[in-house]
Amino acid sequence: MSFASLGLHQDIIHQVEVLGYTTPTPIQVAAIPAVLTQADIMAGAQTGTGKTAAFALPLLHKLLTNNEIKSNEVSVLVLTPTRELAQQVYNSFVKYSQNLAIRSVVVYGGASINPQLDALHKGCDILVATPGRLLELIMKQLVDLSALKTLVLDEADRMLDMGFIIDIQRILKNLPSTDNRQTLFFSATFNDEIFALSKTLLKAPKLIEVDSRNTTADQVKQLIYTVDKNRKSALLSFMIGSKNWQQVLIFTRTKQGADELAKEMQKDGIATQSIHGDKSQGARDRVLADFKAGKIRALVATDVAARGLDIEQLQYVVNHELPYNAEDYIHRIGRTGRAGSEGVAISLVSAKENYLLADIEKLLGESFVPQWFPGFEPDLNTAEETTKKREPSKKALRAKALGLHSSRDKSSSNKNRRKRR
Repeated sequence: MSFASLGLHQDIIHQVEVLGYTTPTPIQVAAIPAVLTQADIMAGAQTGTGKTAAFALPLLHKLLTNNEIKSNEVSVLVLTPTRELAQQVYNSFVKYSQNLAIRSVVVYGGASINPQLDALHKGCDILVATPGRLLELIMKQLVDLSALKTLVLDEADRMLDMGFIIDIQRILKNLPSTDNRQTLFFSATFNDEIFALSKTLLKAPKLIEVDSRNTTADQVKQLIYTVDKNRKSALLSFMIGSKNWQQVLIFTRTKQGADELAKEMQKDGIATQSIHGDKSQGARDRVLADFKAGKIRALVATDVAARGLDIEQLQYVVNHELPYNAEDYIHRIGRTGRAGSEGVAISLVSAKENYLLADIEKLLGESFVPQWFPGFEPDLNTAEETTKKREPSKKALRAKALGLHSSRDKSSSNKNRRKRR
């Protein structure tokens, strides 16, 4: 199948060919015709499968063919959870619309608002934004979304994980009703919260899933190494050095943990930098550019900062710490094995993290076989606490806001009622 067979405008097909794209991916084959029909869509797609083009190309087609291009009117709004993903999506729109009379603008927090306002004032057909910065512009009446034709929520699951539900609800009050707009949901994972949110935003949506729900890419080899917590950093440096890995993306759970791990690896002689939300956008851009250029071998990131990172031919991803949210595991390892290339995802798991590994296995519906790395075998004589009391999570709070109640919440509630009696 070709892009031409999907019914796209000839100018867009020409640009796709110039970029070297020949065959659409499964998500593009399924989603592009659906978007062109004006239907609301819920699409599940793993990272690295071409999902941005799956909505960007048909939306550009509609702007060209339906005479929807009007000066200073936003026709398409794409909401993304992070600055990095906003930049990535914006760059894709610019790339696909090269030499076309379509103007795209990106706005996000953590950067000066004045250049973004200047860009908006010059005219904007497609606006890519993070929820916080967009809400700021709306409250100050600096952007008009009354003529909006299409709303896209990219990585909707992550926006819920990051607590953007309230911001999204406020933004929706300033958009045309569901009867007068098309709404597209793109998400790597689907859960009860996503479906609950979709009922408030979408009208009779078409569900598109090209893979089994909540799965990882087949071309990513997943390895689990059991290792003591205090030896993780040493094992990581040893693997990178002994195997001569030149580009490795490493995940930690906290900003402080990312900084500390980067410093330790620097001491081991491995050029390493960290990237997280406390760093300025300029600093994050410089670090990412150095990583892509090969000036640093290892990049240590938090989940928020890494969302949206698109690094071609990245072969290795390492979970220095497993995420508390099992769905984040899918997003993390999705940074490798992109566009059909092969990748390796390694998780370093201490005894205290076994319950997190169990959550991941349950989500994926598969079991891993943990290994010991020679020379870094865990100390079986050291008793480690293997369970951890879980505090109320953002996920639980979001579920409450959406009217959902987990079985755990109900159980706890019933127990408290019995105690009061």
